[in-house]
Parts: sequence; structure tokens; C-alpha cells
Amino acid sequence: MYVCLCHAITDTQIKQAVSQGDTSLKDVRKRLGVGDQCGKCTKMAAIIIEQQLELEPNYYEVA
Repeated sequence: MYVCLCHAITDTQIKQAVSQGDTSLKDVRKRLGVGDQCGKCTKMAAIIIEQQLELEPNYYEVA
């Protein structure tokens, strides 16, 4: 599903960014550019990031 129409960014790309270590909307914005034009996608992107973080273990919290 397309989340950011301005940059043609999909939910899969956002999930992959989280898998690669991004833990916030700011991180994903820096990597993919999501939400830096019209901003309508930021709410959905934040929800996807939050859901993905719940699914993936964060090894840095343990250390």
C-alpha cells in the first residue's frame, strides 16, 4: 500500500527501514523522505513504524 504519494513510498519500504534500525518517524524521514512535502502521510507512517517495532525485537534495549 502506498503511504506517501509524494515520494511513492510503500508500507513495505517503511517496514524495511524499521528492520534496518530506524526507530522513529524522524529516522524513516531521513532514510526515505516520507512526510517532507505535504505531510499527510506522517500519521499513517508513524502507526506503521509503531506496529513494526512491536513485532521486531530490539536488541539494543537489552544491552
